[in-house]
Amino acid sequence: MTDAREIAPRHGEVQRLAPGLRVVVAPNPSPMTLHGTNSYILGEGRVTVIDPGPADPRHLAALLAALAPGETVARILVTHAHLDHSPLARPLADTTGAPVLAFGDATSGRSELMERLAAAGGLDGGEGVDAGFAPDITLPDGAEIACDGFTLTALHTPGHFGNHLSFQWGDAVFCGDHVMGWSSSLVSPPDGDMGAYMASLDRLARLAPARLFSGHGNPVGDATDRIAALAAHRRTREAAIRAALAEGPADATTLARRIYAETPPALMPAAARNVLAHLLDLTERNLASPVDPLSAEARFGPL
Repeated sequence: MTDAREIAPRHGEVQRLAPGLRVVVAPNPSPMTLHGTNSYILGEGRVTVIDPGPADPRHLAALLAALAPGETVARILVTHAHLDHSPLARPLADTTGAPVLAFGDATSGRSELMERLAAAGGLDGGEGVDAGFAPDITLPDGAEIACDGFTLTALHTPGHFGNHLSFQWGDAVFCGDHVMGWSSSLVSPPDGDMGAYMASLDRLARLAPARLFSGHGNPVGDATDRIAALAAHRRTREAAIRAALAEGPADATTLARRIYAETPPALMPAAARNVLAHLLDLTERNLASPVDPLSAEARFGPL
């Protein structure tokens, strides 16, 4: 595959990134989505849509307008069940007749620990979850999707979300929100899982992709370096959390304010969720422990 072009922040306009690959940016810009969700159109003739995006009729019209005369949608792939990625899947399927494929519904793919925590409640998770999402066809890890002229391989990459899939396309990977060039990913329990996130980073690193196509922002050309940088960033955060806990028990919000000192106030709640994910991962690895009944406000201390 030749080098991909950058993605201009122009909502609703079809942009050609590489031979056989188009993108339409959804009109949902925010501090968490940058310019908006990247909806990819892969192939020619009978095309594959990856991440149709938010439930916005303007974006549905833009995706349909991006098709060339005579083109049809053969399948709709969803990386994960967040409100900025999956809700338009059903309207697009109803309009085109194409099936929706994903790892599972919004609760699929959680670890045993996250299942227990979700059942117990108290974590106040569910930020932006498309709770009603359900695919027509489930894709297990390693499933091969035969498209017209190429094959995609589904890779279960939980961490940002339990049902998160990436899709390998030759030497490139469509990686949803797991790796982005402009920001690190939100990991918010019980839908997010820091241990799983790090394991999925390792898995992507072993693939050594030439390029990553993310859910938001530009293609990532220095994929191996970017994955390594994100892993190092998380390890640095973990070290800072452990150092802070050594000074006395603290909750995720208190730790976030101390460790994410330069983070804008609007993003501090997301930072606190990332810290909570680290605290739960440290607890599972016997490196920390809650000193209060487990909740989003619980204090943790070192073991």
